[in-house]
Amino acid sequence: MKRLKVRDLMTPDPTTLKSNDKLTLADDIMRLGRVRHLPVLDDDGQLLVGIVTQRDLFRDALAQALGYGKHAQRKVLDTLSVKDVMATEVVTVIPDASLVYAARVLTERKIGCLPVVENGRLVGILTEGDFVALVARDQLGV
Repeated sequence: MKRLKVRDLMTPDPTTLKSNDKLTLADDIMRLGRVRHLPVLDDDGQLLVGIVTQRDLFRDALAQALGYGKHAQRKVLDTLSVKDVMATEVVTVIPDASLVYAARVLTERKIGCLPVVENGRLVGILTEGDFVALVARDQLGV
């Protein structure tokens, strides 16, 4: 693993959102695509401006706890934009960083993903799940 680079494990060209997209879109993508992290790009689709995580959408669970039905939950999500809940201080990594370095950053910062940026552009995403899959392949032959 010491010789492997972020580019060897990252998911290239991840699904992204724009800051003015509605949270219903984020929720749908996360549910259908089984992803927990969505990078947010500026309106031109060029620069990384934030990230939305499944944790940011946990207000669904709160809404359920308060007795709202699915229809009411979607209505609430449809009134909010991604920019209303996204994290704007995003920790990133470059494709040529070592996986050891990336794992250390994820662990020390207690974050679940690292958007991968090269020359100012988003080129991939590296998640905790990618590391689990790597270990499973190497150790379990999965």
